[in-house]
Amino acid sequence: MPTYDFRDTNTGEVFTRIMKIADRDQYLIENPHIEAVLSAPNLIDPVRLGVRKTDNGFKEVLQKIHEKTPGSQLNRTAKI
Repeated sequence: MPTYDFRDTNTGEVFTRIMKIADRDQYLIENPHIEAVLSAPNLIDPVRLGVRKTDNGFKEVLQKIHEKTPGSQLNRTAKI
């Protein structure tokens, strides 16, 4: 489910809620003192965060590229 940022117009507080896309409009209708705040989406790479590991096939491809490329720095920049 996506996260949405909202602002309470009475207090100025900005907060985040996780809800279904279909529920967002109804939430705003039921809470007239709440307005949606536009923000950029959070694009996150789960591999860099350590949530998911790269599979062995990808590591093999990186190793082959490293072996066949003179001056390659892949062994320093990637975990191969």
